[in-house]
Amino acid sequence: MIKENRRKFIRNTATTTAILSQLPAVHAAISDTLKLGLIGCGGRGTGAADNALKADPNLKIVAMADTFPDRMETSAKRLRHLHKDKFAVDQDHRFIGFEAYKNVLASDVDVVILATPPHFRPEHLKAVVAANKHAFVEKPIAVDAVGARSVLQTCKAAKEKGLSIVSGLMLRYSLAMRETMQRIHDGAIGKIVTMQANYNIGGLWNHPRQPEWSDVENQMRNWYYYTWLSGDHIVEQHVHGLDLMAWAMQDQYPVNCFTLGGRQARTEAKYGHIFDHFAVCYEYAGGERCFSFCRQQNGTDQNTAHSVYGATGTADLRRKTMTGGKIWRYSAARNGQKDIPYQLEHDALFRSIRSGQPINNGEYMVKSTMMAIMGRQAGYTGKTVTWHEAMNSKEDLRPAKYEFGNMPLPPVAIPGETNLI
Repeated sequence: MIKENRRKFIRNTATTTAILSQLPAVHAAISDTLKLGLIGCGGRGTGAADNALKADPNLKIVAMADTFPDRMETSAKRLRHLHKDKFAVDQDHRFIGFEAYKNVLASDVDVVILATPPHFRPEHLKAVVAANKHAFVEKPIAVDAVGARSVLQTCKAAKEKGLSIVSGLMLRYSLAMRETMQRIHDGAIGKIVTMQANYNIGGLWNHPRQPEWSDVENQMRNWYYYTWLSGDHIVEQHVHGLDLMAWAMQDQYPVNCFTLGGRQARTEAKYGHIFDHFAVCYEYAGGERCFSFCRQQNGTDQNTAHSVYGATGTADLRRKTMTGGKIWRYSAARNGQKDIPYQLEHDALFRSIRSGQPINNGEYMVKSTMMAIMGRQAGYTGKTVTWHEAMNSKEDLRPAKYEFGNMPLPPVAIPGETNLI
C-alpha cells in the first residue's frame, strides 16, 4: 500500500510539474513594476483604476481605452491628478473605438480593469484571458445567458492558466459582511427560511440626445436604459443584493422564479425601454424563498435593506446585526481595519498576483448575474422561469455589428406577449 501510494504521488507530481511548466509566468515579485490597463473610462472605471493604483505601491497605469474621446480625457485628467507618479499613459496609448480594447491588450499590460457597459464584458474578458492578463471585472458580467456561459468558459481557462479574476461584486470583500455571513453559515439564526432583498431608489442620470448623435451613440451614452447594454436595472444594479442572497445560501441558487414588473413612471423615450420596477419571488429546492424588490422611481421611498430570516433569528445585512436566538452587532473598532469594499477587492487582487496564489471569482459572479437575468426574463414574459431554462436560454442581445449608425429601439416588453427565448 505504501509503495502504491508512493507511485501515485510520483505520477501526480510529474503531472503537476508538466502542467505548471506550460503556465505563463504570472507571479510578480514585490519589486516588479506591474502595468495596468483600463478598458472603460466612465465614472466606475476611473474609480476602479484609482482603487487599483492605491492597492499596489509598484503599479503604473500605462494604457486606456474607451468608445468616446471625451470620456477618455476626463478619466485621464482625474487619474493624473490623483496619481501623478503612477500615471504613465501617453497619447499613443489612449485608444478610442469599439476595437480599442485590443490595443490595450497589445500594450504589454499585466492587469486589466473591465468597466465598459456590461454587454461587452464576455467578449472583453475572453480576450483578456487569451492574452494571459489578470482582470478586475465589474459587475454584472453579462446581459444574457449566451454571454454568461461564455464567461464561465473563460473563467475556467483563467483558472487553468493561473490568472486572477476578481469580481466587482465588492460586498464579498467587505470585512463586516464576511463576518456576518460566517455567523449565518455557522447557524447563528438557524436554518434559513426566507430572505428579502430591496433596492428601491429614485431615478438616475440621463444625457440629453445631441443632434449629431446616431442611435447607437445615443444608446451607448445612455447605456443604462437599454437591455442589450445594461441587462435592465435588476441586472445592472440589483445584482449586488441578489449576490448577497446567494452568499447567504452558501452559493445555492433558486430553482425557479416569477416576477411582477413594468414601466410606470419612467416612460419617456429618453429612458430607453427598460422597466422601472421589479418584484421577484425566487424559490429554492429546499423550500426557501427570496423576495426581491427593486424600483427606480422619483418621489418614492428609498429602501436598500437586505434581510435573512432563519428559524431562530434574523440577520440584517445592511446594519450587520442579528436578533433572535443570538444578539450580535459587527464592531469595526474591534476589527481594527478599515472596511472599504471597493478598495479591499483590489487589495486582494494585487496580493494574489504578488503571492502567486490566484483568485477566481468566476463561479459566483456568473451565477449571481444569471439569478438577476432570470428575474428579468420572468418579468418581461410574465412566466415562471426555471434555473434550467434561464441558464440554457438562447437569448443573444448582441447587435449584428458594432458601429455608429441606426439602431431601432426594441419595444418595451409586455408580460404575456413577450416570449422567453
